[in-house]
Amino acid sequence: MKKLHKVLAFATAMACVPTVVQARDTTHYLDFQEVIQEATNAGRLDGSVKFYLGHAPAGANIVSRNLTTSKKTNAFGKSDENACSWVLQSALIHLQEAAKRQGANAVVNLVSNYQHKEYKSRDKYECHAGAIMAGVALKGDFAKVR
Repeated sequence: MKKLHKVLAFATAMACVPTVVQARDTTHYLDFQEVIQEATNAGRLDGSVKFYLGHAPAGANIVSRNLTTSKKTNAFGKSDENACSWVLQSALIHLQEAAKRQGANAVVNLVSNYQHKEYKSRDKYECHAGAIMAGVALKGDFAKVR
């Protein structure tokens, strides 16, 4: 009987100890052009600024270098892909408006830059999604292109 009391006391004590909750942080590499098309179709991007993932077209005249944006969005109740699309669109809208203010019509050499670690691709962007938030960070150059 004493052994049962000890086991119950131990179990009760352990139930009172706070547990560490590990936040989910899933890395996704998703199609960049698909999101550009979705944002353009919805009128969120107006087409006045072009986005070049991982490169610059020939003849690009750089206006400003190493510009960054980091955006987060509510991911609660959304699929990771939907949350990632939404947060990338938010980052692109920000870059579009900033490029226009600088007199640029393109963002070139665009790379993912989550936690200041570059991921370079010509067709994929990096997004981190959790149960509550999703985030995208980008770095690129503003340019004038023909």
